[in-house]
Amino acid sequence: MTSDQSSAGPAPEGAGSTPEGSDAAPVATVEEIPAAAKSVMIAGEMLNWSDLHPTDARAAIGGAAPAALLAAALGERTGSVLVAGPHSLELLDLVVERAESVDVLVRSAPDAEEIATAHDVRVFCGSLDHFGPEHGESSYDVVIALDGLQRLVGPDTLVMTWADALAAIKGRLAPAGQLLLAVENSFTIERMIQPDPTTTVPRDEAWPRDVTGDVAPPTGLKAVTAALAEAGLEPNRPYAVYPSLDNAEIALTKIAGPLTVAAIARTVATRLSGPTLTDPYRTTQDALGSGLGPELAPGWYFVLGGTTGTPAVLPAGLVPDGTGTLLEEELFTALRLDDHAALRRTIPAYVEWLRTLDPETAAIASADNVIADGTAYRLFGAGVVVEGNGDALVVGQLARFVRRSLEMGSRQPWTAAADPRAMTARLASTTGLTVTDELWDSVADSKEMIRPLGSAEQLATIARLAQELAEASAQATAFEGQASGLRKSRPYRIGMAVLNPARVVVNRGRRAVRRVVR
Repeated sequence: MTSDQSSAGPAPEGAGSTPEGSDAAPVATVEEIPAAAKSVMIAGEMLNWSDLHPTDARAAIGGAAPAALLAAALGERTGSVLVAGPHSLELLDLVVERAESVDVLVRSAPDAEEIATAHDVRVFCGSLDHFGPEHGESSYDVVIALDGLQRLVGPDTLVMTWADALAAIKGRLAPAGQLLLAVENSFTIERMIQPDPTTTVPRDEAWPRDVTGDVAPPTGLKAVTAALAEAGLEPNRPYAVYPSLDNAEIALTKIAGPLTVAAIARTVATRLSGPTLTDPYRTTQDALGSGLGPELAPGWYFVLGGTTGTPAVLPAGLVPDGTGTLLEEELFTALRLDDHAALRRTIPAYVEWLRTLDPETAAIASADNVIADGTAYRLFGAGVVVEGNGDALVVGQLARFVRRSLEMGSRQPWTAAADPRAMTARLASTTGLTVTDELWDSVADSKEMIRPLGSAEQLATIARLAQELAEASAQATAFEGQASGLRKSRPYRIGMAVLNPARVVVNRGRRAVRRVVR
């Protein structure tokens, strides 16, 4: 669409005006150049497609984790940067602020014009297989591909494997340059939690590919790491990304400890909605606690080459420091073990600490947002606000824990048919608090029955109800048999024979007394 002159940097001082006595046309400044003139078509472009604003495709990469990674990797100022693939405009803002020069490669023509309008950068529109040495710099200090490599090609790209795309990206990297690469995982924790409806109805972006030209990355973290090593790129700091690659909230180089596991489980459970196969929070907790966090992550970030000045957690400080576990986990353990003593010990201590807090802090100090370290408590994060003051706030926090236990299908030390109010009242009674009708109405958010979120937990609850019903029916049958046998016994018949005449006399005496009284 333009010559190399149209994509050059700002014009020198005085540009845009015509010297006196000169017939030359005025030179336009960069701000005066039309948006379309700032982008270069290199072939393989998609004219009626957008990765920044997709209607039936994955959104452009964004989120807190990639922003933190870019800020750490680029530092205060870096040299030339190539941004390959669709990245959100917010991420591009960050790159432009910290780089001396920025080139962008996208396949969507509308996206190219939008980026060129928003930033004073060179935008190359087309597929990676057409991005040759004549386009942009011969090499870049930093190459950013945090969206991966799959959306660097279009439907017209016949043959390009993931290894080919990686080699092309590596070829534009300076000898001491740094590559920030994202790789999508094909088997994630979500596949075990929630069925994906798009598996039966493919998205618009899932166009047919040549069997020999699939840009999908290798399957599994070990296979990806081996492929990078084969390409001469040794990962010096791989990150596991959660809860999704397109909107990453947290990325970690190491997943260990209950607080780290809880932070990741929270992001996964918050993202998922609708019916699930299993409870998302509990399943994620169990999988990550078993050491499968990196392998089941939705994707990975690889920092390749350059210096390793990036933190172990992105964004830094997202996982609380120190020891301890979530108070909710301690209470769930007591429920599963029918440990009434632990409940009578833990609930009063928690409530006593809750009453010492200011109203704003107490409102977010739910059991799922409090770290218990022995007898000491501290907040885990921002948390969900629970309305109320005094006893109402205490009952509200206990009711929230009861709701979460029912939604997770946790075992209860009482009958499975217990309603939320009855269970909340039992917990509150350990602190000497009585849940009245008025108090419950002020904190109950719904009158509907609370069901487990996951289908597996729902089936387990139904099985438990059926078992309790069968046991109650068996006990009733046993009691009826005992009563029948007692009625047929000799002592019972003798007693009835002795007592029946006495009853007749007593009844007749009562009727005579009534007549005299009248």
